[in-house]
Amino acid sequence: MSKNVIIGQSGGPTAVINSSLAGVYKAAISLGAEKVYGMQYGIEGVLEGKLIDLDTVLGDKMDITASQIRQDLSCFGEFGQQGYGYKVTALRAEIASILGMDRGYSAILIGVGNLGQALLCNFSFKTWGFDLKAAFDVKPQLIGTDYEGVKIHDMATLPQFLSENKVDAAVLCVPKAHAVQTTELLTSHGVNAIWNFTNVELTAPESSTIVENIHFSDSLLSLSYYISEDNDEKAARAARMNK
Repeated sequence: MSKNVIIGQSGGPTAVINSSLAGVYKAAISLGAEKVYGMQYGIEGVLEGKLIDLDTVLGDKMDITASQIRQDLSCFGEFGQQGYGYKVTALRAEIASILGMDRGYSAILIGVGNLGQALLCNFSFKTWGFDLKAAFDVKPQLIGTDYEGVKIHDMATLPQFLSENKVDAAVLCVPKAHAVQTTELLTSHGVNAIWNFTNVELTAPESSTIVENIHFSDSLLSLSYYISEDNDEKAARAARMNK
């Protein structure tokens, strides 16, 4: 089995980045691959484990032609050659460049509660192109400590920090009651983007700040849907067998 991998899905160039590649993953596993990753499973996974040559095999599995895969990738430039496949290291580098992973964005985290601590300790910001410079909280017992090499500062010093340092993105994990006020502070200091975990739908219409609202309920509802779909399919098969 080849260690080369082509990951793509028909539907235009945005599908390469945004579409769910769960079908790719399942098909690859069914072909005996030990580790196969689409974009949402981790771009760095392209270089891990035994990967499969998707030139025609996976295309057949998903009812997608190899030319469709190549066409999607070609929207971003020249990748590989027909009949020869793709050089994985080069393809990974190109995709990382498209996603901005190689630009070294600076980030801070605000709110070092349970969720904030979980992100600090378990999420590799640097892997995804973000250098986490500092964290902020109001709890005296946290101020001055550090998690995974990231120092926690007094929330009262945030305005000064923002004035003295360029911050591309802020990870927002504060209580809901403080979400809007903190967002206004960030936008007024020119922070480019906010990754919002407060469970409040935030917008910044009067600024150029990009807000990515994360709702865990959306993911849980997706899980509920897939469980229901799987149970319904099993029930339908059982009913057919009992006829």
